[in-house]
Amino acid sequence: MQIATGTGPTLINAIWPRETGGVLRLVLLAIAGSVVMAVSAKIQVPMWPVPMTMQTFAVLVIGMAYGARLAGATLLLYLAEGAMGLPVFASGAGMAYMAGPTGGYLLGFLIAAVLVGWLAERGWDRNVALTFLANLTGTAIIFAFGVAWLSTIMGGTEKAIAAGFQPFIVGAIVKIALAAAVLPLIWKLLPRR
Repeated sequence: MQIATGTGPTLINAIWPRETGGVLRLVLLAIAGSVVMAVSAKIQVPMWPVPMTMQTFAVLVIGMAYGARLAGATLLLYLAEGAMGLPVFASGAGMAYMAGPTGGYLLGFLIAAVLVGWLAERGWDRNVALTFLANLTGTAIIFAFGVAWLSTIMGGTEKAIAAGFQPFIVGAIVKIALAAAVLPLIWKLLPRR
């Protein structure tokens, strides 16, 4: 397995080259990404022991497809929409909601999207193993920020891990594996330029 170290094209740049569209392209992609985030927050997939949303999957795919800067801008837009009270989160909206139990996860979304986007720019979205590792790292960041914030609200790390991490492990692994399968496949299906 070879790890690319230079900055290469992202998936979205291969599909819609950055030379076309200019700023309008970036605005449209950021809006589209924030819509994907909002829709993914509302999708409930029955899982054991708790149902899962597709938000972390969307964060990972947006990060890897868009690259660090555009993914960061997209997640900032999504968070701003939620802060303004738009119903883009799984349940609730506004600043009070963002300061509640899910606040750390929301911050983790932003940091994870930027990190996996940075890794994708270095070719980590081209094969299953590296994509899996990148998405595992991104998911770990989401949970680290989420559990850390939750522990301050719940009054202890053990409680926060039991409530905010353990029930979601199975779903997280499924979403990481799904992203690791989908992204390299899309690259393989793209026509060579």
